[in-house]
Amino acid sequence: MGAVRRIALALVIIGALNWGLIAFFQFDLVASIFGGQNAFLSRVVYALVAIGGLICLGILFKPDEEIERVDHT
Repeated sequence: MGAVRRIALALVIIGALNWGLIAFFQFDLVASIFGGQNAFLSRVVYALVAIGGLICLGILFKPDEEIERVDHT
């Protein structure tokens, strides 16, 4: 797995954890760290998570054989 895909996967995991915090505790960690949902840095983080999700769509639709071949080399 390439570096870009690993970064994208990390961003998606961060987004998933943030959504879990919102769902279970009504606590938006990104917003609290960067000064609210409308703060510039919060919006940058949200945008990066969204771009990471779009990059991970390629992994979702890639055949299993191709993923295994790439991971083992």
